[in-house]
Amino acid sequence: MSARSGILAGGNWIVDFTKTIDVYPAQDALANILGETTGNGGCAYNLLVDLARLRAPFRLEAVGLIGTDEAGESIRAECLREGIDTAQLHKCETAPTSYTDVMSVASTGRRTFFHQRGTNALLGPEHFDFSASRSKFFHLGYLLLLDRLDQPCPDHGTVAASLLQRARAEGFKTSLDVVSEDSDRFAALVRPALRHADYAILNEFEAERTTGTRIRSEAGIDTRGLRHAVHALLEAGVHEWVVIHFPEGALAAHQDGQLAVQGSVQLPQDQIAGATGAGDAFCAGLLLGLHEDQPIEECLRQGACAAAACLTRVDCSSGLKPLAECLRLGDEFGFRKPLAI
Repeated sequence: MSARSGILAGGNWIVDFTKTIDVYPAQDALANILGETTGNGGCAYNLLVDLARLRAPFRLEAVGLIGTDEAGESIRAECLREGIDTAQLHKCETAPTSYTDVMSVASTGRRTFFHQRGTNALLGPEHFDFSASRSKFFHLGYLLLLDRLDQPCPDHGTVAASLLQRARAEGFKTSLDVVSEDSDRFAALVRPALRHADYAILNEFEAERTTGTRIRSEAGIDTRGLRHAVHALLEAGVHEWVVIHFPEGALAAHQDGQLAVQGSVQLPQDQIAGATGAGDAFCAGLLLGLHEDQPIEECLRQGACAAAACLTRVDCSSGLKPLAECLRLGDEFGFRKPLAI
């Protein structure tokens, strides 16, 4: 692996149209729009932009499918500005670039998504040329939001699982992420991919749905359920680390029995503008550390600080700064006490 360097990220490329609203309304009721922004969205897009803004010291490469429309051109232009290689960011003339209308409540940062699947629904295995990349990591996401990659595959369970298997065979370390869909599809679509993932990075909701284990109760995180979930994910086949993140912090568990916990940054409420993209920011900080072979404790700390930086802006990535500046948020505000695992 020493000859390889960089992160190749494939999956969802989305333009987010974010509306900050005063309250999320009941059906047929009214909410007021307080502000609007347009920005990057989707796993691959967010991750690579976040890594660029963290000043990751390695190559960043994109794989995906965008339309021949204004939104698609804006994605390609931003990648050029951020130094992201777009050789495998393919164009499609038969569907629009995927987009999401995001409704973010000003007082809480909670958000709701209205999504046009667009070109992401057409992304298939033929769009991924692993032989053309010398990156060290291949990150894929979001599972459950990539229609063709979520289709059944007789040899590996799903097309996404076969794609991860191909990447590992080419010498990549593989990692995956999942969308927080309210459905019962997780076991069928996520579990096959876990067998071909070196790293699985999920939030507590996604881990609950994948394992069938309750992690969050009215009292907060159920540590017993959390431990059960990470072990279930490891038993499903993840080769190295399972990482579950949540607003209070994160837990990482390795196949060899290592455990590490991290509290989230105690960012003051008046500095929180929105939670959109925080999970992807956490993933970016984490993967930056893993790529650089840092101890898992430091990887989790970087993830927590990148997520905190994301929270300071309403969109996915404009809050991200060079890593040293993000880490200062942890120094300034401190971290929540890690869970007792």
